[in-house]
Amino acid sequence: MDDLIINMKNVYWKNGNRYILKKINWTVKQGEHWAILGLNGSGKTSLLNLINGYIWPSKGTVSVLGKNFGEYDIRELRKSIGMVSSYLQEKFYTTETAEEIILSGKFATIGLYNRISFKDHKNIKKILESLDSLSVLKKPYCILSQGEKQKVLIARALINAPEILIFDEPLSGLDIFGREYLLSYIEHLARKDKSPTIIYVTHRIEEILPVFTHVLLLKKGEIYLQGEKKDILTNENLSGFFETPVRINLNRNRFILTFVD
Repeated sequence: MDDLIINMKNVYWKNGNRYILKKINWTVKQGEHWAILGLNGSGKTSLLNLINGYIWPSKGTVSVLGKNFGEYDIRELRKSIGMVSSYLQEKFYTTETAEEIILSGKFATIGLYNRISFKDHKNIKKILESLDSLSVLKKPYCILSQGEKQKVLIARALINAPEILIFDEPLSGLDIFGREYLLSYIEHLARKDKSPTIIYVTHRIEEILPVFTHVLLLKKGEIYLQGEKKDILTNENLSGFFETPVRINLNRNRFILTFVD
């Protein structure tokens, strides 16, 4: 079972009196890249919070990178998980520079409590150069554009060379050029040797890249369908998922969804 990256068995998560996630049985294996597709309120962010250990299952078991929740220090596990999410932007201190925020990812903390070493500085510069964003290094995070902020979050997620890299609706607030740049970067990253396992969450089918091998459809807190992309993304499956007739087409290896009159 060493090839299991994520393993959830009969997982439920309850918030107050309501179950947000129900009957989640999901495994992610080494070499797979998953897209999680669901409408707003489907439970996507809650599922990601389970992976990170920010919430714990009310029922069932969760194992990430071979570590069973409840038997391992979750703070150490988070250092192997990179997270890119717009909600993180609200948590950083406004006076921190891009460099300080990126380095905080090394310790999986909000806020920097360690000095930046020469080796860390060199590594941060290398990652920002790969993102064509070295100019933001010493700038306060609060004055950066939305696109620059997202690149800083990616650099923060990559600083530990994570084994899992999670993108939670990362295109939010980006213009068309910023969106396509970021998708191109993710595609390139996923094709590299020893790439981290990528989990990409979205409610837009056109963001599901060619490099993604598997798709999970999440609906009202339950898995509607999951499996290899070619088997899941069909007209019949998506029409049932969205409860309306739809058709999907490929354009330059990207999916386009249209409604059928």
